[in-house]
Amino acid sequence: MSRPAPDAPIETRWEGRFITVRQQGTWEYVSRSRGIHAAVILAIDADESGHHVLLVEQYRVPLGRPCLELPAGLVGDDSAGEASETAAERELEEETGYRAAHWRTVGEFFSSPGMVSESFTLLVATGLTRVGPGGGVGGEDIIVHRVPLTGIADFVAAKRTEGCGIDVRVAMLLAGGLLEE
Repeated sequence: MSRPAPDAPIETRWEGRFITVRQQGTWEYVSRSRGIHAAVILAIDADESGHHVLLVEQYRVPLGRPCLELPAGLVGDDSAGEASETAAERELEEETGYRAAHWRTVGEFFSSPGMVSESFTLLVATGLTRVGPGGGVGGEDIIVHRVPLTGIADFVAAKRTEGCGIDVRVAMLLAGGLLEE
């Protein structure tokens, strides 16, 4: 598909509370409504047995099945101007029951730029302390997995065999690179 002219108007085809369908020229795409984006957390827990990563599993309506993911949440969906770091701290505790002593922002990423304009800020959380049960809020029914980094490939393969969808961001755990502090 060719690039639309720079002055081609962007038309809103439909807008809901969280997503907007837009068209520019012949290009159709989805964006987040109200300028919200996501914070995604790579939470690494270390103890005497080694390094572990926190993953969450929750049912995702678009997939029609559970999905294995990094903890994440929307930035600014309830309060305009919220910082990615603030949302990440809140979401880590709500979803996993952990708080982090140390945070590092890796940067902004786009998960499916040919179809969705949504971005997410990736943050690495370390120095974890369990402070609650996790599981999410409002019926999210999140299952928390604390997985040894040395066994991540086998764990992901087993979840896939169970029929669990695998979020693309989990792939970076299989490739490495972000795990060094």
